[in-house]
Amino acid sequence: MAQIRELKKRMIAVRTIQRITKTMQMIATAKFTAALQRAKATKPYTERIRNLVAEVAAAAGTDFSNALMQAPTVPAKRELVLVITSDRGLCGAYNGTILRMGLKLVQSLKASGSAVQLETAGKKAVAYYKFAKVEITERHAMGDKPAYAQVEALADRYMADFTAGKFDAVHIVYMRFISTSRQTAQTMQLLPLAAPKAGGAVPNYEFSPSGGEILADLLPRSVKVSLFQAFNDGAVSEHVMRMVSMKSATDNAAGLVRTIRRNYNRARQARITTELTEIVSGAAALA
Repeated sequence: MAQIRELKKRMIAVRTIQRITKTMQMIATAKFTAALQRAKATKPYTERIRNLVAEVAAAAGTDFSNALMQAPTVPAKRELVLVITSDRGLCGAYNGTILRMGLKLVQSLKASGSAVQLETAGKKAVAYYKFAKVEITERHAMGDKPAYAQVEALADRYMADFTAGKFDAVHIVYMRFISTSRQTAQTMQLLPLAAPKAGGAVPNYEFSPSGGEILADLLPRSVKVSLFQAFNDGAVSEHVMRMVSMKSATDNAAGLVRTIRRNYNRARQARITTELTEIVSGAAALA
């Protein structure tokens, strides 16, 4: 009898968990759809800015230099690393993969002789790096809907610090969204910018003002949109991985409910059989 009650309680508990994970799956699906729409809306602009920079650089036809493309003349022996994670868990390997990659990058830079200034976006990074005894210089609260104004201000600060010679490079560690079935953690060097290269035929532009002046305006925009795209990719990846994790948890809970119900029915059947046997035995004894 006690076993039957225990199985019934367990089945109720698992069903409750199943309802919770199903609800979380539905919420994650809605947030993923919204985040994907935001990322898709900004991606064409990001790609166009990058292509325009490459086209203008190629059409200018002369070597040009820009402070955002050159490491400081006197090396600062200091690099900045921004690790983009989430504020909440239950999203599979999302945070763990990014945090391990960020830690490896920090250790690699330190091993090469550079001091590292670590900054994070997302609450999940705090406990991890505290346990790893890595100091976090600054924390950024972007949430799962990064606003362009916030990212722009952050990019402006990075560019100002870089051109002032405070850092030799700025690295971003984030989860790149490729498709709903594929997301990959990667490191992007935000600064210094790589020399732009145009693919295909070089367009014939006439510049006014000069190509260098136009690039001086375009390059900061390229930095800003690249950083914004990284935050958007991170948000989309977080929600899709949480959606998949919650679906898996819901499916596992459904399977566990079926197993418990089967054991519950067997226990009830065994109890009924035992009771019938006792009744028949008692009747036979009285006969």
